[in-house]
Amino acid sequence: MAAVLRGAAVLLRIGDNWDWFVNLGARDYPLVTQDDLLHVFSFLPRELNFANHSSYIGWRESRRLKPIIVDPGLYLSTRSGMFHATQKRDLPTAYQLFTGSSTAILSRKFVEFCILGSDNLPRLLLMYSANTPSSLLNYFPTVLCNSPQFNMTTINHNLLFASLNKPFKEDPRPLDTNDLECMILSGSAFATQFPSNDPVLDRIDQEVLGRNPGKVVPGGWCLGEGDDRCETWGDADILRPGSAAKRLERLLVELLSNGTYRSQQCVAES
Repeated sequence: MAAVLRGAAVLLRIGDNWDWFVNLGARDYPLVTQDDLLHVFSFLPRELNFANHSSYIGWRESRRLKPIIVDPGLYLSTRSGMFHATQKRDLPTAYQLFTGSSTAILSRKFVEFCILGSDNLPRLLLMYSANTPSSLLNYFPTVLCNSPQFNMTTINHNLLFASLNKPFKEDPRPLDTNDLECMILSGSAFATQFPSNDPVLDRIDQEVLGRNPGKVVPGGWCLGEGDDRCETWGDADILRPGSAAKRLERLLVELLSNGTYRSQQCVAES
């Protein structure tokens, strides 16, 4: 959690020409090009946040929220593995806990609120979550949904395609070539999770992103020809969105157009 917030703080410091912070994990992979994503998001209100969230805690209470993890690396000079403390912590009553996914697309305004804002909630929750398992799954959803200025800007979808195990397990199952059509048709911007060097990644590169092996994903700034069109650079502000942009656009229209997303925003279940 601290590493993600540190990265966000660095991004705030080095430039102000961005609107969203996209937090991805090592097991996530894009289903759209940068041009696709930039083109579609250029039409969206800049205050929107895309984060899966639910106040239903269930089994997470005993596995992720009450356990306390101790990291000896914080106070010992020798390396040692983390371990669970025997003591459990109580659930907070000062705010409502929400849980979700570590992948989220967060507005610049919300990132500034977490890093630079004067409200105590982000810091209180960071201290509460510091020694809990999977703190990243709870931090952003909880801050978003307990902040009046952001809970109405939160879309309960992180634009990430995942296939959950049945019967239910904590992590989504690994994706393979059999899932490629469903991934594409979903209109999602990203997908998770993939085994290392799985052949489906090569197919995504070739069939979805137009990326040749060992090369970057081409964009409107690529003016060359042949196998490496991006050897010659052009204007970085020129976008050439493809068919993936249309699929992402349809997903966002479905999420936002009929107003039902309001009924799914930060619902506190009893």
